[in-house]
Amino acid sequence: MPSSTMSGSSLLHEDNNIYPTAAHDYGALRVYSEVRSSHLPHAHDVIVCLPPAYDRERSRRYPVMYLHDGQNVFDDYPMAPFGVQWGIDTTTRALIHAGLVEPVILVAIGNAGRERIDEYTPTRDNAHDAGGMADKYGAMLVTEIKPLIDQDFRTLPDAMNTAVGGSSLGGLLSLHLGLTYPHVFGKLALLSPSVWWDDRWIVRQLATFRAPHESLRIWLDVGTGETRMLKGAQLLYRTLVRQGWNPEGDLRYLEVPGALHDERAWGDRAGQVMQFLFPAKPGSASVVSEATF
Repeated sequence: MPSSTMSGSSLLHEDNNIYPTAAHDYGALRVYSEVRSSHLPHAHDVIVCLPPAYDRERSRRYPVMYLHDGQNVFDDYPMAPFGVQWGIDTTTRALIHAGLVEPVILVAIGNAGRERIDEYTPTRDNAHDAGGMADKYGAMLVTEIKPLIDQDFRTLPDAMNTAVGGSSLGGLLSLHLGLTYPHVFGKLALLSPSVWWDDRWIVRQLATFRAPHESLRIWLDVGTGETRMLKGAQLLYRTLVRQGWNPEGDLRYLEVPGALHDERAWGDRAGQVMQFLFPAKPGSASVVSEATF
């Protein structure tokens, strides 16, 4: 792995330094390796994909999308355990260049391997004898990783410019974080979410959500080849509509005929996700047309 580093100070926890001193370059990406947390016992890699022209347009600030399962989402980070990535970095750069998506910073947080199921679930599911650490993961993301990114990069840190997304249990986690921190995350990407977890506990959490639904713009999708996920996504969609989300406005639901529960399927619709959550603003095409890759 290349050893070049980017300049910049790092944040300090009040008791010890839990952050790396700087990110190192990995091709087109910038990587914080083994970021430790005061909330979780396991370190997590944090991988940052900057938009085209970021280094040239030094006065511009950018929205941010946080993604779970960071090993699986970037073409330029060859760590996918199943050998297939979403390629959301490549897709997003192409859409920015075409003027279809506003320039956005992508931040992927690597999962904790065997502990992934615990960190990505909001409750203990006795049927699986696992889960229940999502609030600790959320505290890490909100109080440690997001401040690090906001410090080291030119971000737009408000909720309406901050998204969180993931697939499967990562989709479940993203919805839980959105409902828990609507003042932090104003956009959610829920790809094939594991609504089934703990007897569909997340649907019951959604029913208690009292913040204005306009505070959350939500993408929800599922493949018709995902039998277990399909029923849960359909129930979640109906619940969101009953709670006030507008399918013609702040909610987009997609059922993909025949799509399966895998990285290739999620990568195939990553472009639609980005165009819904981060549509290009008027006049942005002329700005990105000169971008270099």
